[in-house]
Amino acid sequence: MDTRAKQPRWEVAGVIRRFGKAFRAQGGVCKHHLRTLSALERCRTAALGGHIDVCTECGAVRISYNSCRNRHCPKCGGLQRELWIQARSEELLPVKYYHVVFTIPEQFNEWCLYNPAFCYDTLFKAAWQTLRAFAADAKWLGARPGATMVLHTWGQNLNLHPHAHCIVPGGGLTPQGQWQSPKRAGSRGFLFPVKAMSKVFRAIYLRHFSQAYRQGLLRKPPGLKAPFSQWRRERFRQQWVVYAKAPFLGPKAVVEYLGRYTHKVAISNHRITNLDKHRVFFRYKDYRQGGKPKNMSLQGTEFLRRFCLHILPQGFRRMRHYGILSNFHKAQALHAARVALKVEPAKPAQKLEPAEQREKVLEQFLGHSPHDCPQCGAKGTILRVAVIPASCRDPPEPARQAVQFL
Repeated sequence: MDTRAKQPRWEVAGVIRRFGKAFRAQGGVCKHHLRTLSALERCRTAALGGHIDVCTECGAVRISYNSCRNRHCPKCGGLQRELWIQARSEELLPVKYYHVVFTIPEQFNEWCLYNPAFCYDTLFKAAWQTLRAFAADAKWLGARPGATMVLHTWGQNLNLHPHAHCIVPGGGLTPQGQWQSPKRAGSRGFLFPVKAMSKVFRAIYLRHFSQAYRQGLLRKPPGLKAPFSQWRRERFRQQWVVYAKAPFLGPKAVVEYLGRYTHKVAISNHRITNLDKHRVFFRYKDYRQGGKPKNMSLQGTEFLRRFCLHILPQGFRRMRHYGILSNFHKAQALHAARVALKVEPAKPAQKLEPAEQREKVLEQFLGHSPHDCPQCGAKGTILRVAVIPASCRDPPEPARQAVQFL
């Protein structure tokens, strides 16, 4: 498979190279964001170094530059995504899986800018406590549930839009170790009533938020002029959005969803359609009009400002597991669930060294061994013959030396 044809013409890295200097000159950009932009700009360039591979059969030379491995990079994360999906696929149970989205109102956006770790942590916490409260009610489930949650902070136009996608197994474990299926999941597949969930979610989030504010743990946005008590009352009167989608059509659909959403970044390179001296042009979907595809252009510095809105705090975990899917309970809970559901225990996966696992996933992804030559196929074997040091400005010379070495 020739992957070169799939490479987009325009990239986020190109936007940073063209407008990064002007964006940095504006000031007010934190060091973590500057480091992230620098990593994305240098990704797969000579600035990070690389290596030279040569085919033993036809002598074809391939120069590959190192990736930045930053989780916000549109070009990185593919391999880690496949490894993560494989691990999650082994944990799937033969039950329906439900998709619930928890969203905090846009009035929290300014708070998120000054308190991102707290606001996003609280989003996870309130979403899980809401699901757990409804699952504990015998009217709806009466069992201990599980959930996998993924944080997204963006909308299609790159504005701030924090929300958590939750994948919830259809059922849970009772204290006696039995599997309990949902009792009132309607024909449309809603696990719990969304209107009731939105009220509970609102109450839990605002309780945690208000407590932190009273304890002086939050930085108040300078643009917030109203007293906090008034602002808080307005949020209580507001309708919060909890969106329940139709259940997934089997485990395969769950895996496909995980592949699309878990390791996404704010904008992919394929959505960027053009750059000029001043603006960035990209595609987006207008969900207010049923997902109608549209085009948008932004000043280059504004594009980078919006992109930086979605750079997460250092060390922040954007994918989390709860309940019977949490790392602490997972092994025992999944075994008990399979016994209760009368399905064969999952076969333990063959333990491979990290390098072997990487090659196996790459072979599945590419459709051929990563050691096969792209020019002559499996006839030749790709050998790494030289390493390009970081910031090497003239890699063709090491490449010629590599050919002579063979």
